[in-house]
Amino acid sequence: MVNAKLLKLPIAAHQHRHEHHQIVIGVRGEAELSVDGTGAHLDTWKAYFVPTEARHHYCGNDKNHVLVINLDPLTPAINTPAHADYERMMRVFEKPRTLQMDSRLQGLVQFAAGEFDRAPDHVTLQQHLAASILYCMADRITDGQSQPSNRNCISPEHIRRYILGNLHRKITVEDMAGEACLSVSRFHEVFREVAGITPHQFLLQTRLDQAAELLASTSLTVSEISYRTGFSSQSALTNALRKYKGTTPSRLQVGENVA
Repeated sequence: MVNAKLLKLPIAAHQHRHEHHQIVIGVRGEAELSVDGTGAHLDTWKAYFVPTEARHHYCGNDKNHVLVINLDPLTPAINTPAHADYERMMRVFEKPRTLQMDSRLQGLVQFAAGEFDRAPDHVTLQQHLAASILYCMADRITDGQSQPSNRNCISPEHIRRYILGNLHRKITVEDMAGEACLSVSRFHEVFREVAGITPHQFLLQTRLDQAAELLASTSLTVSEISYRTGFSSQSALTNALRKYKGTTPSRLQVGENVA
């Protein structure tokens, strides 16, 4: 049986162990886990797998939210060798591990977290969403074990923080590659493999997300927000919002949700 919940980890470190497998997925902010002495940093692009009985410490910053998925070890997919998914699931939980999520999986997690917020008492919906995330993650883990990987340790969240820190100025792929200490061609190749989109698309997405947040939560003018988020003009921001998010600055300013 799969169940899940959206929660905030305490700022002070806590420790426990449990008799079920668990996945802890970053949704907002950042968190730290230590499983059997091995540390892991969680951001919005990472998930951590905690096998049953593994002792772990956990804490998070004041903005953290995580999606926790629990899987009963007596579930047939884990406990019954004849089950069609047994080999796949046993490999997933054979040891503590971190999963770097690609953009599709991260989008699914963010969508699920939104549904958990929207319908906190809809247990059946939560179970189905949790199971979907579990199987999507299992596919990526087992595919990664069966194929040679070309990935370096690039964190999209680290690149996102770099973009946000330099949002008002022009940022090139060369700048982002330098932040990752890679050549431009290597960075483009590895980032696309890890995140599922190109660095340029990620840069534009980050700018638009920040602009949408400022439009919805501040009284700044569209012109000021376009400057702060790195768009060349008010019309450039308006056109980008219309093209990529199907909305306009005026709609966001009156509280319309972004797709």
